[in-house]
Amino acid sequence: MWRRKICIDAGGGAEAAARLEPIKAAGFDGYFLNWKRGADLSPARERGEALGLFLQSVHAPFRHADRMWTSGPDAEDAVAELTECLGVCAELGAPIMVAHAFIGFDSHDPTPEGVVNYRRVADEAERLGIKLALENTEGEEYLAALMDALADHPAVGFCWDTGHEMCYNHSRDMLKRYGDRLLCTHLDDNLGITDYEGKITWLDDLHLLPFDGIADWDGIARRLCAHRFEGPLTFELNTGSKPGRHDNDRYGKLPPEEYYALAYAAACRVASLVIRYSVRSPGISKKF
Repeated sequence: MWRRKICIDAGGGAEAAARLEPIKAAGFDGYFLNWKRGADLSPARERGEALGLFLQSVHAPFRHADRMWTSGPDAEDAVAELTECLGVCAELGAPIMVAHAFIGFDSHDPTPEGVVNYRRVADEAERLGIKLALENTEGEEYLAALMDALADHPAVGFCWDTGHEMCYNHSRDMLKRYGDRLLCTHLDDNLGITDYEGKITWLDDLHLLPFDGIADWDGIARRLCAHRFEGPLTFELNTGSKPGRHDNDRYGKLPPEEYYALAYAAACRVASLVIRYSVRSPGISKKF
């Protein structure tokens, strides 16, 4: 019987390898890793291979993403960091590097320098045979600038984060804009924008299990199928609460085996919706 492949965030660092056994036991097919400078992800890659899990992607660092839109030493270091992450992807055999276009809430002015810098990263990705998936976060103007300028670049595509769409993008349909270039997903739930005046903040980016927030999962499944997405369903979830909040506390109190079992059950509910609409939608292949 055919079904969708399901992947989950395994984190990064020394802890990632240890998480893979309960991830496998829960039923997941694959995982992705988060990289930062100095991190050795090879133990996790080796453990994943031994368990029969596939590495879906590597998430690049994003704390310096605003520097990509400048020039000078800071910009060069930011480009070098993403280029180094591409090298890690190549070493590990990860087919996709996920990156943020920007970080910050107060700036809304993309620069020509930023497009040039990201093009340099995209060119290196193409040389290495890796896809660069730009994710929807805050700073939609920066993502739009890159997706427009790099529209014909063979290495560049889109990573859709469902939670970010709700809390950073005011629930605007990001798949309507970039679904034709969708490379991968970061599926997660949250409570939307909690500020009554609509101010967006990183504190709303909860990464709850599906169905624990207010996301329209039926609509999410329909949209994925409308854009003919046939890749693995990848979930980016968080067991820790944001400062001053307690939304994720219940996850952090669970043993890893119980948490990943809950995560897998929720992921399967999402997958069942996607499969249902895939069957009903003409022209969508069942070969996942």
